[in-house]
Formats: sequence, structure tokens, C-alpha cells
Amino acid sequence: FDVPAADGTPLPARLYCDADQPRPSLLYLHGGGFVIGSLETHDSLCRQLARRSGAAVIALHYRLAPEHRFPVAVDDAWAALQWLQRHAATLGLDGSRLAVGGDSAGGTLAAVCALRACEHGLPLALQLLITPGTSAYGDTASRRLFANGFLLDAATVDWFFDHYIDHAHRADWRFAPLQHDALEGVAPACVILAECDPLVDEGLAYADRLRAAGVAVTLELYRGLTHDFIKMGRVLGEAADAQQAAAEAMKEALL
Repeated sequence: FDVPAADGTPLPARLYCDADQPRPSLLYLHGGGFVIGSLETHDSLCRQLARRSGAAVIALHYRLAPEHRFPVAVDDAWAALQWLQRHAATLGLDGSRLAVGGDSAGGTLAAVCALRACEHGLPLALQLLITPGTSAYGDTASRRLFANGFLLDAATVDWFFDHYIDHAHRADWRFAPLQHDALEGVAPACVILAECDPLVDEGLAYADRLRAAGVAVTLELYRGLTHDFIKMGRVLGEAADAQQAAAEAMKEALL
């Protein structure tokens, strides 16, 4: 089905739910550096989250760069979350029990949606942040330590971001949630990180900022794993463990 963007553009979405009664739901925003990724690349992960949690998962294909640069992806994600709250019943879902989540760039978008939801009084039960990017300029030790040879390398990150956003705009909190000056009152968070990931330090920093703001945070750090590991459930036991941890957080928050 399609979800309308703020400008009326239809955005492809996919519903994962096997229950007849109205279910709580999580809007899932896929990773891919704001440039690649689709409903298909994250189909298996979304199926696992829905199956393991018992909640519904709605995956959104927001518009991608370079055709649609910042902040189009942000606005698409926020429009979809608002639409889901208002129209959940049309999908057989319970709009009063709602969460948002995503991985990598989708984790960034999920964090931004949670901040916007707090500002606009849209109640969220959970933000599920899987290996998210949160910093403006990537000036962390992990960006340097894992710059090459750990799946997501520095050149690839630069390529993604150059396609998505002008350097002068990177301090905008809608790109870098760490730049937001008030995290108090935002939805509880489940943060899932990989130790050998260029983005791990900024994920830890965001979890720390949330805790300092009084937000409940569940943090799972998977040792020896790289960025994007959670989609490798067929070959990595740790990926299945991480999927289950995400599902348990969804259960606790939504069911």
C-alpha cells in the first residue's frame, strides 16, 4: 500500500502482521545511507521483528538521494508516522500503541521522528535505534579506528552523505540528533550497536545523552560485529540474538 508524503507523493509501504485483532505497530525505516535500500533489502528483518514480537511492522520506502536530498527523507518519515497514528485503524492496527525504529540511516530518521513526536505531542511507546548515525561531522574515535576493512568504510560514508546533504547543513539536528539541545521527554529507547562499527561511538553518545535526559534506555552492544550485522541472521547467531532483543523491547513497550 502507499502512504502519502506531506506533498501528496505516494510512498510505498509494506505491512507485516499475522493477527486478526488490532495490533500495536512499529514504523520501520530502512538503512542505506539515505541513498540506497528498499522494502526488499529489509524484508527479512521486518518479518523477523513482526514474528518475534507479535506486533505489526510497517516498513516505509522514503524518497532517496541524490534525487531527493535532505530533508526529504526526514519529512517523509515524519509524515508517515503521523499518517499511521491517524489511519492505523484502516490497516486493522491500534494507533494508540505506536513505535518507530530503523537501522543505520533509518535509525537516524527514527531518532528524529521520536524527537519530533515529543515536540508535537504524538505519543510513542518506543524508539528502536539500530546502529544509528547521530553526529554532525563524524569526528569520533570509532570513525577513525574502523575507517577501513569493517564493512562500512569511511569513503562509503562520505559518498552517502555527499549525495544526501550539503556539508554546511550537517549541524542540523534532523541530520545529527546529537545536536538537539533537549532530549527530555522523548520516547524510551532500545539502542542496538556493533562494536566494530564506525558509528558505534555516536550511538553510545546518543544513548548517554538520552539517559542523562532521564529517558529509559536499553543498550545492547554486540562485540566483534560490524555495521549491518543484524540482517545476517542466517549466518550469525548474534544477529538472531539482536533481532530477539529488538523484539523483546517491542513486546515490553507495546504489548
